[in-house]
Amino acid sequence: MKKISPWAWVPTLYFAQGLPYVAVMTVSLIMYKRMGISNAEIAFYTGWLNLPWVIKPLWSPFIDLLKTKRWWITSMQLLIGAGLAGIAFTIPTSYFFQLTLAFFWLMAFSSATHDIAADGFYMLALDKRQQALFVGIRSTFYRIATIAGQGLLIMLAGYLESSTGNIPYAWSITFFVLAGLFIGTWCYHKFFLPHPDTDAPSTQVSASNLWNEFWQTFVTFFQKKEAKVGILFMLLYRLPEAQLAKMSIPFLIDPISEGGLGLTTEQIGFVQGTVGIIGLTLGGILGGIAVSRHGLRRWIWPMVCAISIPDLVYVYLSYVQPTSLSLINVCAFIEQFGYGFGFTAYMLYLIQFADGEHKTAHYAICTAFMALGMMIPGMAAGWLQEMMGYRIFFIWIMMCTLSTFGVTTLLKLKD
Repeated sequence: MKKISPWAWVPTLYFAQGLPYVAVMTVSLIMYKRMGISNAEIAFYTGWLNLPWVIKPLWSPFIDLLKTKRWWITSMQLLIGAGLAGIAFTIPTSYFFQLTLAFFWLMAFSSATHDIAADGFYMLALDKRQQALFVGIRSTFYRIATIAGQGLLIMLAGYLESSTGNIPYAWSITFFVLAGLFIGTWCYHKFFLPHPDTDAPSTQVSASNLWNEFWQTFVTFFQKKEAKVGILFMLLYRLPEAQLAKMSIPFLIDPISEGGLGLTTEQIGFVQGTVGIIGLTLGGILGGIAVSRHGLRRWIWPMVCAISIPDLVYVYLSYVQPTSLSLINVCAFIEQFGYGFGFTAYMLYLIQFADGEHKTAHYAICTAFMALGMMIPGMAAGWLQEMMGYRIFFIWIMMCTLSTFGVTTLLKLKD
């Protein structure tokens, strides 16, 4: 079979990895906000949806042993597409909150399984130099999916809201579009994902073998050198973002009288889906190039500063509350560029930490700690914001960046 370039599948694979996550964690947040759910309820219930990503190591050994990573990727993509369609059907119903949450839970478990297989496939199909080179690309396209979901799709929802005057109908159509987009991605991967020789199911599968593999996966993970430091880094590096991600969009939506910026749904989509995506793309690509040429050790501190300091723009916006969309766009660009550049360090460290035997399952455990670090602070973010107000809340976010700097000082990097 003709060799398939990583450029043909790495961007689309991580776009497909990010799309269901943004649907579960971000698009749902905006939808529930527009349909009258409070900030505290939004943060709490969407925070619980992180749970499948936290507990996914419990079934990651099965992904290593049963079928191929490629089979798991395409199967989960088809299931996620069906889940998105289910959400679209149930939004106009009387019990939309309960029914859509059920479908979001189904999507969350399917997406977490897809993440295990996709990350393992990435490490099997690329050599170490390619992994370093494409880490910025993969994180960029993952975030592009995030921005596309909370940008372009939200612009569509906002247009439908204003043109039809029917909020449930607008969001139902939006999720139908999202389902169609994901099914199209599934079709593409059926043909263009490569077939690496190392991507093969285990030839000796038994109940005993599965249990031994499951046990060994966890034992060897916690026996790694610097395991305690690594886990602290996974949990605390993104502590500011875990809270900011839950409240940044409600901040943009809430009226000026309530401390927000009072943007419309379409304006939020424009800010997040145009200027934000440019900043994110540039930051992620430059981060990947920098690390592939000079190593993570050289770039770790500039990346820590990049992911932390730009959060100041939210302090500025909350105090000034500008009405200029151009100024808001500049702030969005600064924050997204910093995030794209700084997140590269986090993802590459996870790859380095997981390297070795059981690397697919170990990487799944790493991302589970990452999800736990996002879940718990995120669940409390809405309550904190309602108690503090937006201005003090964003100052609190800046105080939390001290955790990012603190855990990074403990690392002993390989290069």
